Amino acid sequence: MQNITAHEYEKFVALIYDEIGITLSEQKQSLLESRFYKRMTHHGLHSYDAYYDLCLSDYSEKMEMLNLITTNETYFFRERDHFKFLKEYLVNYDGATKVKIWSAAASVGAEAYSIAMVCDSILPANKWEVLGTDINSHVIKKARMRLYQLPWSEKIPKELRQKYCLKGKGKYEGMFLINRELAKNVRFQTNNLLEPNPDLGVFNIVFLRNVLIYFNDATRKRVIENLLVNMRVGSYLIISQTENLNGLDISNLEQVDASIYKVVG
Repeated sequence: MQNITAHEYEKFVALIYDEIGITLSEQKQSLLESRFYKRMTHHGLHSYDAYYDLCLSDYSEKMEMLNLITTNETYFFRERDHFKFLKEYLVNYDGATKVKIWSAAASVGAEAYSIAMVCDSILPANKWEVLGTDINSHVIKKARMRLYQLPWSEKIPKELRQKYCLKGKGKYEGMFLINRELAKNVRFQTNNLLEPNPDLGVFNIVFLRNVLIYFNDATRKRVIENLLVNMRVGSYLIISQTENLNGLDISNLEQVDASIYKVVG
């Protein structure tokens, strides 16, 4: 496998930061090298510089490149305290409008479907909807398939697992499928958190977990301000329990729990 030069690596690091705000450290060089080399071979290219030029000239290849470096670690009902908060919010919800929840870094859909299970167990189907978005188009396609390895179901509460998960048979042995009826209220699309997107709508709750750790403070603030375009006073933002908004100076967010913030004005 051909080695990437320091100059070539720096060019990709700058491009990736400009596109999705992620800063790659030197420790990621071998990972980027191996993943990009496969694309170089696919296109018959002989240098990382040539692949860089292709990414600049071909939007679909640039998106393929970005997909390769956005890894997605996820599972169902991650950080249970957040789902306890969600349940309490839904039980006490008395608004006339539909509850809309955004999984803003949805990966392969486990978070969005976890949210949907809680919503459907409390509210009528016409009173809630969930949007899942991610920069990575490959994981969005997987989310729409609704098909997961059976061990992923172990963290789903038993009553919800029995109601919303269909155990695979035959060629789908060892897998499970999310119930089609539940999925009718869940939609997925690609979205770049570095750009505001008012067309997504306005949400009661936004989940943005295990994302901010990849950004510097300036980019973290930019992402949060973009999310606020889709939130009204009284909406909630939920981040990971290992993250915080310290030092970002966002005046209209009030911390109500260790990793939960409310829009106050």
